[in-house]
Amino acid sequence: MKKVFVILVAVLVIIQLFSGCNRDIKEKDSFSIAFMTDIHLQPEENAVAGFTQALDSVNKLNPDFILTGGDLIMDALGQSYGRADSLYNLYQEVIKKSNMPVYNTMGNHEIYGIYKRSSADPANSEYGELMFEKRLGKSYYAFDHKGWKFIIINSIEDTKKGKYVGQIDTAQISWIKSELKNTSPSTPIVISTHIPFITAYTQKYGGSTLPNDSSLVVYNSKEVIDLFNGYNLKLVLQGHLHTVEDIYIDGIHFITGGAVSAGWWKGPNRGFEEGFMYITFGTNDFRWRYVDYGWDVQK
Repeated sequence: MKKVFVILVAVLVIIQLFSGCNRDIKEKDSFSIAFMTDIHLQPEENAVAGFTQALDSVNKLNPDFILTGGDLIMDALGQSYGRADSLYNLYQEVIKKSNMPVYNTMGNHEIYGIYKRSSADPANSEYGELMFEKRLGKSYYAFDHKGWKFIIINSIEDTKKGKYVGQIDTAQISWIKSELKNTSPSTPIVISTHIPFITAYTQKYGGSTLPNDSSLVVYNSKEVIDLFNGYNLKLVLQGHLHTVEDIYIDGIHFITGGAVSAGWWKGPNRGFEEGFMYITFGTNDFRWRYVDYGWDVQK
């Protein structure tokens, strides 16, 4: 009997630990968003039809806005200017099908020309991150919505050696500090980053003692997270990995949002179907679900 009692207590503790996503969600003061990451839009693989179907599903749910998580286009890293230009133009055209505002996060595949095979000229006015900024706006910014603060981060750093790493640079760190000075400690905060701050991806799929590569995670994420000590950071939305995670630690949920394209429009990735996050916010908490929008790769 004592053993049964201990098991019941343990179960109750686990339920309490993971019920944080469901408290204080009241219809009268709630709002919702769609988090759509890793779209990898391209003219091939029926990706336009797939993304259009995903947007149709979002429009039916009618959230307040869409927040993208990066890798909006298939790739600009190692492409010619003409190819990268056409992909950005395609994204800008298809995203018009959204019935609500769209806030974009930059991913590594939006960076133009830093791979040698692109033969891009570094003097090009759209080289590197500038292509995203000229086409879609600032790569990091913040806005308030119904009592919540959303901070969109640029988590990609060009090493100038033909590769990228996950890093929040010093300019952004100074900017975050400035933003927080004008933020009430009680205001609930959401961060959007393409490259994850925290993930168990490598440990799950590679081995529990393996380290994460600096292109897989933001290697100075602890420094960034520590900036929010004393503030009400509730949620970090992440992309990049095409899988779904919810890591809850020290009062913060680190949610990796799957992928609209799943396995780059070739089918499920590690069992995760094409989809997006639908998140409902209350006064100080939220709940989420992953929406499989029903794409059939055989179309």
